[in-house]
Amino acid sequence: MPIPSPKAKTSPKDFFLHLLSIVMLYASAIAFTTLIFQYINLLIPDIVGGGYWYPDGIKSLARGALATLIVVFPVYVWVNWFLNKEYIKSPEKRDLRIRKWLLYFTLFVAAIVIVVDFVTLVRSFLEGELSLRFLYKVLTVGFVAGSIFGYYLTDIKKSKVD
Repeated sequence: MPIPSPKAKTSPKDFFLHLLSIVMLYASAIAFTTLIFQYINLLIPDIVGGGYWYPDGIKSLARGALATLIVVFPVYVWVNWFLNKEYIKSPEKRDLRIRKWLLYFTLFVAAIVIVVDFVTLVRSFLEGELSLRFLYKVLTVGFVAGSIFGYYLTDIKKSKVD
């Protein structure tokens, strides 16, 4: 008869480290997407749309997104490195409820973003309003959300095997 693994209890440290990881992931994803959007705006200006997007505004948004990435993404990497060290010492921590809830919530959000991204693409195609600029932005959102979805789905599957 197999011996059940001990159930790990969620400590405040576990709760806040996992929450910090997910918040840093979301902030990094938004900042990266914003940065790419601003590069697209600079490289393919919206001649028809006119007035709202000025080069100075685009550059300001890009600087803000880059600053966010410079600070937030290393925090995300460090927290995940720290959590992975904890999982090696205590493998049962991979089964913490807070971790599972946040990972499944992240999969849910990423799936919704991917679906909305495709709906937006199809709607624009049907309206005949596809531009290279729009297509690059849809691909950027799909890439970011798809990468997050794929990474965490793999992580969940890996947790089930361990």
